[in-house]
Amino acid sequence: MDVSEWVEEIRAGDRRALGRALTEIENRRPAADALLRELFPFSGRSRTIGITGAAGVGKSTLVSRLVAAFRRQDKQVGVIAVDPSSPLSGGAVLGDRVRMLSHSGDPGVFIRSMATRGAVGGLAPATADMTLALAAAGLETVIIETVGAGQDEVDVVKLASVVVVVLTPSMGDDVQTMKAGLMEIADVFVINKSDQPGADRVASELEAMLSLGAENGGPRPSIVRTVASEDSGTGALMAAIEARPRGEKDKAAYWKQRLREMLRGRLAERVLTGIGDQELEEAAASVARRTLNPYDFVDETMNRFLGAQ
Repeated sequence: MDVSEWVEEIRAGDRRALGRALTEIENRRPAADALLRELFPFSGRSRTIGITGAAGVGKSTLVSRLVAAFRRQDKQVGVIAVDPSSPLSGGAVLGDRVRMLSHSGDPGVFIRSMATRGAVGGLAPATADMTLALAAAGLETVIIETVGAGQDEVDVVKLASVVVVVLTPSMGDDVQTMKAGLMEIADVFVINKSDQPGADRVASELEAMLSLGAENGGPRPSIVRTVASEDSGTGALMAAIEARPRGEKDKAAYWKQRLREMLRGRLAERVLTGIGDQELEEAAASVARRTLNPYDFVDETMNRFLGAQ
């Protein structure tokens, strides 16, 4: 299919066309770049919400409640649920999609599960491009649920306009052990399962932590209590999200980082395509035997393909 026709179908609301495009983008197939180039002018109008936190805190249930709340506002919603990859097959269980089956028949909701494919930071490499495609398809709200592996899931802050960090009263290591990483990227803290013992303690620890960081300036993160399984607190969470707009400066900062990543990826792809697997395997064997210095190899390869600097 002609790429322009494909984009027209996506813009017209054809979810099958959108699904095929996301597969093309995720797998970096030949049409991906052309699709993204033509979809880009139609993106940038949606709000992107990142939902992150440790495994078992109820992120998927919370996302399902948020989807329902946005649909009551008659907004079209896209969800990208990132699941951990199998170390053997590279695939994923995609359990998040199973938990959101209640929205499967809603034409105003598009849910896409994807595997991390070994990426760290809680997101898959193609997440940013897939988010752009969902926005270009007219989805007014895009929710990204990270893999839920732990404290290092900070990449979502680069992509989302609002970052929601989900905690629970039963987290064994206490809030203060999570100061780095997750705790520093939140716009909104959610204490989910707040009907359980310990919710007051977590709230107090968060308040104390935020008070210590108050001198850094900037908007103070909100703290919201929810019981996602009972749809309790969803309205308060929606209000906290709506109160966190981000300006043009934040968008420019995001694109500065994104352009770096795109350039880095293209340069690596160009070099790796040029040297081929056989040359890389021979170089690796030589490095393993200590007959080739890896730093010399990298410098020589970069000079060969990009020219001496």
